[in-house]
Amino acid sequence: MDTIYFDNAATTPIKTEVLNEMIPYLTKEYGNASSLYTIGRNAKRAIENARKQVAELINCKPNEIFFTGSGSESDNTAIKGYAYANKEKGNHIITSKIEHPAVIETCKILEKHGYEVSYIDVDEEGILKLDELEKNIKNTTILISIMFANNEIGTIQPIEEISKIAHSRNITFHTDAVQALGNTLIDVERQKIDMLSLSGHKINAPKGIGALYIKDGIEVEKFINGGHQEKNKRAGTENVAGIVGLGKACQIANRNMEKHIKYLKKLRDYYIDRLKKEFSEKIRINGSMEKRLPGNANISFKNEDSSKIIYKLDEKGICVSSGSACSSGNTEPSHVLKAIAVPEEYINCAIRTTFGDNNTFEQIDYLIRCLKNIIK
Repeated sequence: MDTIYFDNAATTPIKTEVLNEMIPYLTKEYGNASSLYTIGRNAKRAIENARKQVAELINCKPNEIFFTGSGSESDNTAIKGYAYANKEKGNHIITSKIEHPAVIETCKILEKHGYEVSYIDVDEEGILKLDELEKNIKNTTILISIMFANNEIGTIQPIEEISKIAHSRNITFHTDAVQALGNTLIDVERQKIDMLSLSGHKINAPKGIGALYIKDGIEVEKFINGGHQEKNKRAGTENVAGIVGLGKACQIANRNMEKHIKYLKKLRDYYIDRLKKEFSEKIRINGSMEKRLPGNANISFKNEDSSKIIYKLDEKGICVSSGSACSSGNTEPSHVLKAIAVPEEYINCAIRTTFGDNNTFEQIDYLIRCLKNIIK
């Protein structure tokens, strides 16, 4: 039985085009990018080409891109690195209650080291309350970190409005764009973003590679000590093949953005329309439908057990999730669903279905048939 994969927010398969670009750097082009001989210089050139490809996707300068090992490392580097490098300016950080654990847990660590963190509420669609954001700004506020789009419910935040508020008070703005990259337009120049985190395995590149955009002039303390790689910002021999894969995936995403978004939205809307027809009053759509990632459908089935649904679908060869893959071992209700005030009869009943380019309408029809057999 072939696997039908509807969990592209958790990870994505490597595209053949991406893998083919990587293979030489896993085989004959195995040089260390810090070496002076030919295969070392070849590796260095490949890294710089990938840096340019990533920069083109988000409209920044190549020298503003720093490669990391993951989106979580990018978040840690941005938030801790900025806090430590700018502690003489203040010790207050603002974030939201629906951030990815890579941001929330990083902020909690900083609180143990004398920093103050404000966690801002969102409305019932998952949109940040801008008036509350403004009210929480202090003279000691140095950083605002708000995710571009939520990993569970797909809500896209008003990034330009948030950055405008931050810059009106001379505060640096960071966004976790791991879920947004490739699924909505990102332009760090137009949207006035100072730092941005991204990850490869969400856009059909390999796992174990990420990047952090840091605008020229922003000071961030080195997070990993050792050698002088990544312009002395991140020590460690570069993952050349992974970097090449990320660069190629960004190039493909840039090329196919409009077509990709349009197709995912069609799949998502078709799925939701089928659910409404088959389950009517039993379902609840979590998050905004208007300001939402194109491939995200987070649906609660009233008084059902999401774990049971997931296991039953898995028996039929279908992969879905109940929320963030990073929290799959946690039995507590989703902090995101709690923050948007999902009623009790729906909060442990959510199924997150996130579509990708490889999905089809026929696969969705099969999913609906399986759900009808599970949910009576």
